[in-house]
Amino acid sequence: MTLVDATQDYRSSVRAWLTAHAPGPAAGLTPDEQLRRAREFQAALYAAGYAGITWPTEVGGQGLGTAEQQVFSEEAAEFELPTYPFIIGMGMCGPTIVDLGTPEQKQRSLPKLLRGEEIWCQLFSEPGAGSDVASLQTRAVRDEDGWVVNGQKVWTTNAQWADYGALLARTDPDRPKHAGLTMFIVDMRDPGVTVRPLKDMSGRAPFNEVYFDDVRIPEDAVIGEVNRGWQAAVTMLGHERVSIGATRRPRSNPLEFASLVELARHEGVAAEPTQRERLAELYAHERALELFNARMRQEAAAGNPPGARGSVAKLAGALLLRRAIETASELGGADAVAWDPDDARAAELALGINSAPASSIAGGTNEVQRNIIGERILGLPKEPQVDRDLPFRELKIGTQRQGGVG
Repeated sequence: MTLVDATQDYRSSVRAWLTAHAPGPAAGLTPDEQLRRAREFQAALYAAGYAGITWPTEVGGQGLGTAEQQVFSEEAAEFELPTYPFIIGMGMCGPTIVDLGTPEQKQRSLPKLLRGEEIWCQLFSEPGAGSDVASLQTRAVRDEDGWVVNGQKVWTTNAQWADYGALLARTDPDRPKHAGLTMFIVDMRDPGVTVRPLKDMSGRAPFNEVYFDDVRIPEDAVIGEVNRGWQAAVTMLGHERVSIGATRRPRSNPLEFASLVELARHEGVAAEPTQRERLAELYAHERALELFNARMRQEAAAGNPPGARGSVAKLAGALLLRRAIETASELGGADAVAWDPDDARAAELALGINSAPASSIAGGTNEVQRNIIGERILGLPKEPQVDRDLPFRELKIGTQRQGGVG
């Protein structure tokens, strides 16, 4: 059997399984019912061999290549799958533990994540540490049993559901800001953890602020090495940017090319040259991003990880979504800003338009991605950083302007 035949057989099996097992629309389900359905579907994915496709078999993955992962992503785009609660764990936290976790951490956490038994979140950003994550002030202090954490995180996706999180905290304020950080596994059900939702302009609350009050973390919960959390964070951010850039929204998404073509026909403007040109440009950008992500997956399989090129995918994805918003607004006209209560199409379009701008911020702003691309890929000089070598305790940033770090 040739590689093409094997890939086609795999595609056929994926398509048949998804056709038989993909759940229907979630409309009318309560949040608890939606979460239960998501867990059940993730468990079914695992049982069928479609969870952790490229993860090592010793941690519960399938041990397959990027070609199979690409096939699954392409076929899954034809369905609205309830996998959203697991995107952080599967795309960011899990792969980082695969790379840096101890054997015990891998055996304890990864199979449960794959089976949908646990949901994870990423705890990096703070009110005073957004694009400059290394300036974070959440503290982890050693005691005889491990560590005690105090501080606040913000813009945390899925924290309202999470069982565990990957927490970046400052463990040595006498070192420069990038050098005194450590990454931990934190139990989100600890009584000292408080999660509060943040509602955005779409009317939903996809993000949260999280408070830590004397939260105890055992010594064996360190991911990587103590005071080398920045290196662990770079690993996770790399996975995050590749994951965001490579994510394929369902073809039924109101901002996907196929949906926008349908919208143009519905509005009676599909034959207008200007609108056809807009749609053609959008298709070209969508296809270029798909091919770029396919190339990165193939190179990663050959032993050449994407590194800073993940920022190219992330930036390209955000710019593509911005172009889709502009196209949708032009095609939808008044339906993009006001609609009849019973017009589900227009309501979905407006929700997509209002939600999409977050893509230029989540996972690192477009400006941050451009800096990474310029410095690490194009070899341009770094911006001056006068605070890089100073002890963090001496920096006057965030709330330290009033009192310093204790």
